[in-house]
Amino acid sequence: MSKSTISKSINHLATADGLFFGKGGLDQRKTSKLVDEALAGADDGELFLEYVQSESLSFDDGKLKSAAFDTTQGFGLRAVAGDSTGFAHASALDEHALKRAVATVKAVRSGRSAKSDESPRGTNRLLYADDNPIDGEAFAKKVALLEQIDAYVRGKEPKARQVSISLAGSWQVVEIIRAGGWRAADVRPLVRLNVSVVCGDGTRMEAGSTGQGRRAAYGDIFKPENWKREADEAIRQALVNLESVDTPAGEMPVVLGAGWSGVLWHEAVGHGLEGDFHRKKTSVFSHMMGDMIASPGVTVVDDGTLNDRRGSLTIDDEGTPTQRNVLIENGRLVGLMQDRQNARLMGVKPTGNGRRQSHAYAPMPRMTNTFMLGGDKDPKEIIASVKKGLYAANFGGGQVDIVSGKFVFSCTEAYMIENGKLGRPVKGATLIGAGSEALTKVSMVGNDMSLDPGIGTCGKDGQGVPVGVGQPTLRIDALTVGGTATA
Repeated sequence: MSKSTISKSINHLATADGLFFGKGGLDQRKTSKLVDEALAGADDGELFLEYVQSESLSFDDGKLKSAAFDTTQGFGLRAVAGDSTGFAHASALDEHALKRAVATVKAVRSGRSAKSDESPRGTNRLLYADDNPIDGEAFAKKVALLEQIDAYVRGKEPKARQVSISLAGSWQVVEIIRAGGWRAADVRPLVRLNVSVVCGDGTRMEAGSTGQGRRAAYGDIFKPENWKREADEAIRQALVNLESVDTPAGEMPVVLGAGWSGVLWHEAVGHGLEGDFHRKKTSVFSHMMGDMIASPGVTVVDDGTLNDRRGSLTIDDEGTPTQRNVLIENGRLVGLMQDRQNARLMGVKPTGNGRRQSHAYAPMPRMTNTFMLGGDKDPKEIIASVKKGLYAANFGGGQVDIVSGKFVFSCTEAYMIENGKLGRPVKGATLIGAGSEALTKVSMVGNDMSLDPGIGTCGKDGQGVPVGVGQPTLRIDALTVGGTATA
């Protein structure tokens, strides 16, 4: 354990204490006593303190359309007994508000005198710097960046009809206090750049969009080689879609591209491996622990410990250090993602997946960075193996039913495969199936595993949190493709 690591960890608590217990804030000693009072007789619980600075800039039609800056703060107090939860939150960080919250959550009691669950182990691991991206660059420089990207796209591509760019950053400081005075803190930066281009040819208009993001200051985003790469990719997608034809419908082999395509497994499989759905027996994968649920060679992990990644966290929102969780190993279901409450009720250990959108929400099991590991096949070999099928390079929105595992996903960039070669791009392609079935039809896994560029947000029960996805190129032998043309 290095001195610099220890110093950073201490600084996080000092930063949090300065925000929450400084002049005009809470009193640290009284707050600890109120937490003890709130959680007396409960199985578990915590006080979650939060301070967030956030900004967003939007550039459209050649001008700055909106610019917003916001500062929010507040607390969420939770007491847990069995499968019951008492939760109260407020945006006021004062003793009066906290006392009202204590009175609310005290109604939840376990009815036993045993002490509450053991607190999480401590960690001095740091996965990202604590720089505040909002303070790091002048507002004028941020506007100038958006202007540069707009001018670059319009100057490079004469078919560009509309250019939309957004830049967003946030700096979140959290402190978690448990019964007995246990404390942990984290300082979390997050940035994101998105570029969308609409190209036109005659009366036809098509769009392309991409972006990048990470847990860091803006830094590299301002480097021309980085933002030009995003602009070029958005242009490329739009021009490809201008050449697209209607998608044939029917069941066929489907090849998924590396990277962002992992969002399909995030939705179709990942949610079904979250502990709350398993405990309640509402997941299609309930009662299947230890069973083969995927083809041999398919390994899926959720890893919150990747440096600077959008879905990573030093500690989750309950104070548990994140970890690398193997969910599916060589086709076999071997693990789940757990928060503290569901882990206790299922008799297992929490995995660092207790997450919440903000202090106004109670935590629940959520994914961090979820991806399929690479195999041994050359991506060209995978495409060459398909006589007639679909290559899905990029995805848009999708939805899944957790109970049945059935999903529908729309492709934003796709191509027909004819005799082992990529053919014309197609539009309007949707992938329809069930995660439990699609997993067993994976026959080839590429050696090119990559993560998404850092732009994912996952929604569950009304809460959105930043996540990462990823996968290698892979072949699914049969999947229903929805389209507008006749196969």
